[in-house]
Amino acid sequence: MPFATVSTKGWVVIPATLRKKYFLKYGTNVSVIDYGGVLSIVPIDKLSLDDIKGKFKGKNKLTGVLLSHKKKENARERGKK
Repeated sequence: MPFATVSTKGWVVIPATLRKKYFLKYGTNVSVIDYGGVLSIVPIDKLSLDDIKGKFKGKNKLTGVLLSHKKKENARERGKK
C-alpha cells in the first residue's frame, strides 16, 4: 500500500502510482475532506468549479433557501411536541 509523509511545511506527496491512476498532474485542484478521523483527497474538476461560480447569487441564494427550509422544519417539529 502506498504511503506518504507530512513534511515540516505540511506538504504531502501523493505517490506516483496514485497520481497516474487518478490523472493528478501539476496544478490539479483537490479538496481535502475530513470524515471524522479519515482524510480524503478528492480531485476537483476545474470546469465544475467554473460551472457553479455565481449560480446562487441574488434573491434565492442557496444559504437563504436552506435556512428557510430549516426554519419550517423546526416549526413543524415544535408543533409535534
